[in-house]
Amino acid sequence: MTTELNDTASVTETRLAHDVHRVATTLLAQAAIRPAVPLSALGQLRDFLVVNLRHHHETEDHDLWPQILAAAPEISRGLDSLTDEHHELDEALDRLAAAAVTAEPETEEKVRLQLQDAAIVVRDVVHSHLDHEEPVLFPALRAHVSPEAWTDFAQRVIATTPPVAGHLMIGFLDQVGTPAEVQQVLKGLPEPVHPLLPVMRSQAIADLRILQEGS
Repeated sequence: MTTELNDTASVTETRLAHDVHRVATTLLAQAAIRPAVPLSALGQLRDFLVVNLRHHHETEDHDLWPQILAAAPEISRGLDSLTDEHHELDEALDRLAAAAVTAEPETEEKVRLQLQDAAIVVRDVVHSHLDHEEPVLFPALRAHVSPEAWTDFAQRVIATTPPVAGHLMIGFLDQVGTPAEVQQVLKGLPEPVHPLLPVMRSQAIADLRILQEGS
């Protein structure tokens, strides 16, 4: 899942984001049904996923795709197909966002099953979509998005990402990327955030351990 920094920043950073989505959606689908994992922890991961997956594909549709198409209009059919899959993902995210993450003891098993069902749909849609997207997107990033354009795009993404359980992103990045790759991504964060990274990383380790192992 990891490689050294031997590709463009655009591909490396996009690949890491995609791998985070793969790992995080898989974790929610697996953890939802385990009684040892508190519903509050599942709710935090659910909210993180809904916000970040929506933001990721919206910035692609409304910002990155137009940049690529301006340079390579011949790949419009491929990008249009990916946008159609984004609509399918939105429907799955709506269902996941509506799933309950609180319950009385007598209804907890039912709530967990419903959350797991919604999480499995999101996981399956995300994994399938990324498998379709990467063969189209990675070559386009290499050929048609300059390093300067990518830096500008990445900064806009960071600036507009809703602050929902953002520490989990650091924890997942550490799982899917090499230290050098993670450093490349994190250096784009606003300067005031950098001193907070050790605390955010520690909190992510603790929260992900609960999700992976139970309390």
